[in-house]
Amino acid sequence: MPGVEEWDYTFDHIAAVVDNFTDKLGLNKFSLYMMDYGAPVGYRIAAKHPERIESLIIQNGNAYEEGLREFWDPIKAYWKERSKENADVLRDRLLTIEATKWQYTNGVRNPETIAPENWFNDQYLLERPGNKDIQLKLFYDYGSNPPLYPEWQVYFRDHQPPTLIVWGKNDFIFPEEGAHPYKRDLNNIEFHLFDTGHFALEEDGDKIADLITCFMAKNTDLLARHPETWDKCAFAA
Repeated sequence: MPGVEEWDYTFDHIAAVVDNFTDKLGLNKFSLYMMDYGAPVGYRIAAKHPERIESLIIQNGNAYEEGLREFWDPIKAYWKERSKENADVLRDRLLTIEATKWQYTNGVRNPETIAPENWFNDQYLLERPGNKDIQLKLFYDYGSNPPLYPEWQVYFRDHQPPTLIVWGKNDFIFPEEGAHPYKRDLNNIEFHLFDTGHFALEEDGDKIADLITCFMAKNTDLLARHPETWDKCAFAA
């Protein structure tokens, strides 16, 4: 991965890369599954190409001010003053093995069932030379996202993409308070809260996968392409 001097680590740039990738694949219609950092990437693409979006699947991904609570206070301080002192706070709080483990285990029902290789593999990659500088750049550029929330909310209201919310309600990073506002702007919405944390798939992956299958059977041409989903989602005829 290129260093911060070689590549512009911003959400605008990442969204442009993914957007170009969809063009290369010739994807004229697709659904977006968005979680955490993926939400501001996906919403940039959806707002740019609303005609391409069949549906949205949102799992602990924010688009409302209500969703930026205590966890974000040191990051907001970094937005205001990009100082070494504020950067060091983020390094110490968010880029250590303890912090990475916490992201996987905080708010879950059964911490002992979460596989330790999750945080060991993630931390191994975080420790690559130069990667913590990349993470700090992304922490700083996340400040470009809240000013776009009103634009994304207009996209929701104007285009009304069918939307499935599957949210770990005990997430301290993107808390439940950020999930409910979607109901203000979206009419065709399925809303599910799970008694788990940030990485909701770790404990509830099978349930969420079934919800996604049936949601897409109702709102896209999935059933036509995969008629075997009929047995699981007969209501989607």
